[in-house]
Amino acid sequence: MSRVIVFQGDSITDVGRSRDEATPANQGMGSGYPFLVSSYLRCHEPKRDWQIFNRGISGNRVVDLYARWKIDALNLKPDILSILIGVNDTWHEFARGNGVEVPRYEKIYRMLLEWTFEVLPDVRLVLLEPYVQRSEIVLDSWVKEMDQRRAIVKALAKEFGAIFIPTQSLLDAALKKAPSKYWLHDGVHPTSAGHQLIAEAWIKATKDIR
Repeated sequence: MSRVIVFQGDSITDVGRSRDEATPANQGMGSGYPFLVSSYLRCHEPKRDWQIFNRGISGNRVVDLYARWKIDALNLKPDILSILIGVNDTWHEFARGNGVEVPRYEKIYRMLLEWTFEVLPDVRLVLLEPYVQRSEIVLDSWVKEMDQRRAIVKALAKEFGAIFIPTQSLLDAALKKAPSKYWLHDGVHPTSAGHQLIAEAWIKATKDIR
């Protein structure tokens, strides 16, 4: 019996995935952590007959997810739904005044999760906290706001019984092995090593729900 996983998010999840809605599962996955997770699961757990979709879109904020949630999440009927969203909600405000303030981010994120359980009561959620590391793009003024967004995602994960992945902590710990640019090109977008780090954390965190 097949099992469906949907990855949702922004450019960190997108990473060149196919935009053709007719693209079959397990194809057009892009080159980021969803592709790495898909490759691992399909190699090591073939009996699950994993059907995996990447629906991340570069530049998305939480309100953009809400606008396309039915077609890009609910209609795919996932058994496991993975979400990483939040950096653009801050970035777009500082860059061009089009972000999503923290209280509204929490409100819309909660609405997404409530809607998901109304339609898919048995779905298992995986919430990755949004993260940044200081860089030429990531300013000190971002950090406090991103801290607030991370706290919201952690609280929502607890509220909705989701698997929580502390992405920021993983990347901060990785700095003991190599500098930030080894893991993140610009303080936001992962390198191949950064994507591998996130993929391994995802695989480990979801062991009991697969």
